[in-house]
Amino acid sequence: MADNLIQIRDVCKTYHRGKMEIPVLQALNLDIQEGDFLALMGPSGSGKTTLLNLIGGLDKPTSGSVEIGGQRIDQLSETRLARWRSRNVGFVFQLYNLLPVLTAQRNVELPLLLTGLSGAERKKRALTALSVVGLEDRATHKPAELSGGQEQRVAIARALVSDPCLLICDEPTGDLDRKTADEILDLLQVLNRDHGKTIVMVTHDPKAADHANHRLHLDKGSLTAEIPA
Repeated sequence: MADNLIQIRDVCKTYHRGKMEIPVLQALNLDIQEGDFLALMGPSGSGKTTLLNLIGGLDKPTSGSVEIGGQRIDQLSETRLARWRSRNVGFVFQLYNLLPVLTAQRNVELPLLLTGLSGAERKKRALTALSVVGLEDRATHKPAELSGGQEQRVAIARALVSDPCLLICDEPTGDLDRKTADEILDLLQVLNRDHGKTIVMVTHDPKAADHANHRLHLDKGSLTAEIPA
């Protein structure tokens, strides 16, 4: 049985708008095993993206603990948290966030610019990541020369280039047609199954969720019963 990579205990998250308190997550507990592929579902405003941001170290809980790989990331300073993210987490969003003036290879290299790697090593790693997503022949193409599905593959390669243990995916197929979306989801399955990446994916799409190992439903800040995949 795999060990838990992610342990969330009694997490609450409240935002403030003026004097108004807006509770988003309430006493939430969650374990995610290493090597799992979890789909988080639920209505808009249920707290799915907030939970993703806490797991990915983009935000901190109001109370409770978030432990990833034995590290209490909610206790890290902003500097240490940024360093932790760069080593451990790859992010894939609905919008690809590629820089239009850079080639696919250069876009993939971006997370490595803050490391001490040489230009040659950055290029080697970027080309390897592009090869993993099947786009080694598009390395010199800019985003405008790629299809939407190819752009998302470049974004996934960028998420992989630092060899993180965890991939955070927020509606990764929300901007794609069904056929292209299924190709991206098949790729995520390969990354999970063959490359051992733990994946936490938010989606509104039941067909997308079918590609995960299992699903959880978040509603009004609380996790409810698992929906059978």
